[in-house]
Amino acid sequence: MTPKATPQQIRERFDNDVERFSNLETGQTAAVDSPLGLELIAHSAAAVNPGARSLLDIGCGAGNYSLKLLESLPDMDVTLVDLSLPMIERARLRIEPVTRGRVAAWQGDIRTAALPEAQFDVAVAAAVLHHLRAGDEWHAVFEKVFRSLRPGGSFWIFDMIRHQVAGVESLMWDRYAQYLTELQGDEYRRRVFDYIEFEDTPRPLVYQLDLLRRVGFAEVEVLHKNSCFAAFGAIRA
Repeated sequence: MTPKATPQQIRERFDNDVERFSNLETGQTAAVDSPLGLELIAHSAAAVNPGARSLLDIGCGAGNYSLKLLESLPDMDVTLVDLSLPMIERARLRIEPVTRGRVAAWQGDIRTAALPEAQFDVAVAAAVLHHLRAGDEWHAVFEKVFRSLRPGGSFWIFDMIRHQVAGVESLMWDRYAQYLTELQGDEYRRRVFDYIEFEDTPRPLVYQLDLLRRVGFAEVEVLHKNSCFAAFGAIRA
């Protein structure tokens, strides 16, 4: 089995890919229904936490999710976490002009980030958790985010997923391959599948919903699912 990418290798790719993640209208086009996931998460967070004053953006990229959330929840304090310094710098440049709140940034891996407890009203993780590896990493990160939220706070995820039933897994990845081919052709599909194979270890949606409950979240919600991507969230009591 080919070894998976290290955090440094993943960081290096994203350091050189800032522009692709800097369009609020298209989102990340390699992800199915990326703009819809962005909108649903922003509106759901605002519906659950209408008075939110503090946002944690995990794997913030160029800041699309923070920007969209600030449209519905203005002037929040925003804490950015990402492996890539160029991504964080772009996110800060885009976010600071649109909020009167404080914008803080931490370059590093969420697995080793020392998050404050009961600090945030909303946390979001978009297209980042699929880089987690073993089950203990998934548990530790979900638990860390849970503890970082204030009572009543919410955690929203848009990400690539696997499926637990082999036939469904094959069907959904065939559909995703067709989407990529129609988007930019066979060579683009091959490139995307190559870096998924090298970098990513997504988990099924049901696995993640169960884990969110296990670490303490009182409620979970599925906002949208299309082939290998889903938008979902959880609320702390």
